[in-house]
Amino acid sequence: MAVEKLDKQEILGFLRPEQVDRLSKVAEVVKFKAGDTVYPRGAKANYFYIVLEGQVALRLPGKEGVGLTIDDLSGGAMFGGCVSFAMDAYTLTAQCMRDSKLLKIKSSVLKGLMDEDPRMGYLIQSKISEIYFKRYAETMQKLQAIVMNMPLVTE
Repeated sequence: MAVEKLDKQEILGFLRPEQVDRLSKVAEVVKFKAGDTVYPRGAKANYFYIVLEGQVALRLPGKEGVGLTIDDLSGGAMFGGCVSFAMDAYTLTAQCMRDSKLLKIKSSVLKGLMDEDPRMGYLIQSKISEIYFKRYAETMQKLQAIVMNMPLVTE
């Protein structure tokens, strides 16, 4: 079942059939209810995810329950452990906003495939970098809007 889901994902479109087969052995479709946490910030980042159905919010938790939503993700969006950076813990909390179906893939296996096939690895790395940089730029715009709308405190 996971093979058909893998074949349709843009980020994995650079894989050859035998690579898709290897990755499918460590991939599974998981379901979450609205409000469920996929992973908390700081948890070990062994997996990355692709949204098949539903909606997932990536949040930076703050003090006393106040946090910042970094991104709202839906169909086809990738998130989680970044296979191309040496990050062993999730930097954000992922929480389902609606009932969701996700493709959960073991990061170390994709990293191994990327190391074995540098051309494919470069293509995937480029796509991941594009996704993460876009997310970063959008977050900076959100933060700028928050700061610009804060009242000035003068004493």
